[in-house]
Amino acid sequence: MPLVNMKPLLRDAMDNGYAVAAFNLVDYGTTKAMVAAAEELNAPVICQTSTKTIQYWSHKEIVSWVRTVAEDSPVPVVLHLDHCKDLAMIEACAKAGWTSIMIDASELPFEENLEMSKRVRDIAEKYGVGMEAELGQIMGVEDDMHVAEEDSVLTDPEDAQRFCDALDLSAFACAVGTAHGFYHGDPVVDFDRIKRINELTKTPMALHGGTGLSDETFLKAIERGSAKINISTNLKHVFVQSFVDYHTAKPTDFEPLRLIDAQYKACKDMFSGFIEKFGGKDRAPAYLSKAA
Repeated sequence: MPLVNMKPLLRDAMDNGYAVAAFNLVDYGTTKAMVAAAEELNAPVICQTSTKTIQYWSHKEIVSWVRTVAEDSPVPVVLHLDHCKDLAMIEACAKAGWTSIMIDASELPFEENLEMSKRVRDIAEKYGVGMEAELGQIMGVEDDMHVAEEDSVLTDPEDAQRFCDALDLSAFACAVGTAHGFYHGDPVVDFDRIKRINELTKTPMALHGGTGLSDETFLKAIERGSAKINISTNLKHVFVQSFVDYHTAKPTDFEPLRLIDAQYKACKDMFSGFIEKFGGKDRAPAYLSKAA
């Protein structure tokens, strides 16, 4: 089926107590694996792209991968631009075929962040795509963005309400104690803050920094309104380690397709695990019946 807009998908997730898994694709193989995992579980999935990945492969190549695997798929697939600060890239993605875009101006003061986000709102409306924006500073490392723990700023619920009321977002990213990358020590997630923000904004929350969180943390966050959960760092490690493990186990096997297949299967297993954890299994039919 054609790529879908993220907004109605996340609204269905929020209304029905599950979250849609969002994975930052690396190449065609990981794109194919995440959609195949979603198909086996009859679940929706979000294929995300970092700005760094787009700069490496190009808009044209990435769109061709995702459209190729989605067009014959019976499940809803979103192509989403993750953390982006460049308005030119945001518009280029919307124009090229992304069905959701994210502006991350969270390092700016509230009013400047809102003003920048409104400019992206205009882009989203122009191309008929979904939109995510961020308020608060999520600590950790995401591609080329580094936010130290002492510089992180948890999102104020009242500010969140003002922000979301002005933007009509598909997804709202905010700082609630999670972090990009692997955790050093136990994360302290503010579940009361998640609940309060969702009560005030009534906007599906995107939980960033999903790698390394416990199943209990995922469940509590989803129960309080998190409708999109991002997994990036975990995929990077499985992508590399599965290749290394195969070559270590079979050092004389230099048939590339066998190594690539081992990598594909390892990534697909990881995708399936997270989709099930987030409650996405068998959610595709309900969404599709509403969208029809």
